[in-house]
Amino acid sequence: MNRIQLLPEIVANQIAAGEVVNSPSHVVKEMMENSLDAGARCVRVNFRNGGRDLIQIVDDGCGMSMIDARIAFDRHATSKISTIEDVYKLHTFGFRGEALASIAAVSEVELRTRCEEDDLGSLTRVSGGKFIDQTPVACSKGSQFMVRNLFYNVPSRRKFIDKENSRLALYIKQEFSRVALCNPEVEFELRQNDALLYSLPPTNRAGRIVDIVGKHIKQNLLEVSVDTSVVRIEGFVGRPAAAKKRNNEQYLFVNGRYFQASKIHRAIVNTYDKLIPEGCLPSYFIYITVPTEQVDVNVHPQKTTVKFADLDMIITILQAAVRETLAKTGAVPMMDFSDEGRVDIPVMGSRAVYREPRAATNASYNPFSEEYIDPSSTMPDVPFTGFDVPYDDMLQPPHRATANAVRDAGDDYNLYMSSVTPSSGSTIEYLDEDEQEVQQTFDFIASGATSGLGGSFTDVMPIMSGYAMAMYNGRCVVVSLPRARERILYDDILVSLGTRSLPTQRTFFAEELTLSNSEYELLEEYATEFAALGFDIEYRGEGRIDVVGRPAVLDVATPLDELIYELLQGVEDGTMPLDEQRRRMACVMARRGSVGYGRGIGREQCEELLHRLELSDNPSFSPSGNPIMAELTVEELRAKLTKI
Repeated sequence: MNRIQLLPEIVANQIAAGEVVNSPSHVVKEMMENSLDAGARCVRVNFRNGGRDLIQIVDDGCGMSMIDARIAFDRHATSKISTIEDVYKLHTFGFRGEALASIAAVSEVELRTRCEEDDLGSLTRVSGGKFIDQTPVACSKGSQFMVRNLFYNVPSRRKFIDKENSRLALYIKQEFSRVALCNPEVEFELRQNDALLYSLPPTNRAGRIVDIVGKHIKQNLLEVSVDTSVVRIEGFVGRPAAAKKRNNEQYLFVNGRYFQASKIHRAIVNTYDKLIPEGCLPSYFIYITVPTEQVDVNVHPQKTTVKFADLDMIITILQAAVRETLAKTGAVPMMDFSDEGRVDIPVMGSRAVYREPRAATNASYNPFSEEYIDPSSTMPDVPFTGFDVPYDDMLQPPHRATANAVRDAGDDYNLYMSSVTPSSGSTIEYLDEDEQEVQQTFDFIASGATSGLGGSFTDVMPIMSGYAMAMYNGRCVVVSLPRARERILYDDILVSLGTRSLPTQRTFFAEELTLSNSEYELLEEYATEFAALGFDIEYRGEGRIDVVGRPAVLDVATPLDELIYELLQGVEDGTMPLDEQRRRMACVMARRGSVGYGRGIGREQCEELLHRLELSDNPSFSPSGNPIMAELTVEELRAKLTKI
């Protein structure tokens, strides 16, 4: 029978290290939090070989005296609490006094530190939990930790992290990002093998999120803010349209500390019910502030699990805040009160009063009979050649009357509109209010006018911004030039994705972009398709790319980060056939390349565009499903003339 005995202090420290520090990333987390507790306004991190060979943390905090630097490596040595009650009203990250002792027990540590009031600092060395020496040294104010040969004296643990070689750097960057996201007012820097990965200047929360995650997320952030007597919740959630299956952009913070809570995660995701596809996840960055006595962080050695005194109430408030944010910003379709850039689709509600329009007929009506002729007017002695008014005036006052007439048609209009599903890829976002009304009327007229048309365009004449009039197969039509270009680009891009590459326009300066790890991997996977679209991309690793060439079909003002993000969204479903993925990419490119097209276009350029449209297999509809042309019949023109 074995007798009970006390473990040697070194063995006890090594066991404790396995709980507090089980990978290089946890060393980075603990040391960064110590720097913040010391009041640092600048924290720099460098690691080599995944953190196994070296982890270096440099800060400009308050520093330590020579005596404190020596005591700091003893277990349960801390300046942050003194009684058990202090654990339940914490204002610091650390409090157990175990981090430095645990790290020093499984590595070789050097600490250079100096307080502001001291002329000299100190160099303290500890190896495998044993104090080596301490000497005076000249150094700057703050602390400089160097952790070498992590787990050199624990072969089993060292062997374990060797197996995760490819992920060690990823884990370190995750921990670095978490600390940086909840402290945007502090400057941070991260280097891998002495090469700069992140340089984060002080900013606000939104700016820090963009700096960490990438520029693509800026347009998708929706602000959440609520302050109650129970909890204050701030932060951002992502638009439903930006949700994706491979999404690791979910962050929860409480009182400035990162934590994980599956129940809160599910509550946020449930708020997006029926707004995002099944299996997709939204992005969120939620900062929770509660009284310190209402949260217990002393649950797990790594301090990523916390307990709230009133978790259910916090979840209820959080869900209400997220729903309110989605409704206010128009992200929830059923709550969207903004009409800007959207087609008005009347829907008859259950309480709507429905009235049949009264109709009457006059069998003897003849618009050309003498009783309808103005006797004061003179008969023209030349054939009719057109309207002697500016083209812009032709479609402005009359189109309002036409729009009203269409709406007044009642049952026929509602029956038609109930069968139409508006396309999310509509390209009318560049229109002003008057042009939007023209576009709505145009869409309705075109609904039954373009099907089955075939032939060639003649007598082409550009009119108001983005439109042209022409004869097509003997019929007078109005053509939406952006949609015509969208159809042409789509057809050309589909061919290019299968056989050749679109032309590339070299940029004068390379545009540097930082992607998430999943997006970077996806971009590499579809490198051939992006090259065929006209992108010239240099892959730098660690989520960084340089765009040195952009598709020549795009306007130079097109934001490349938004475009690349949208293209990646279309192909992130790996189960989709390649042809369908290419069609999605082509649709995105064609839509982006046609926005705002046609303003100031000349007659010859307009004719060339429409002649190219004739060669398309589907000249009637854009890839987004919108009609490209609408017929103007004699009856419609006559109706307009009678109302003037």
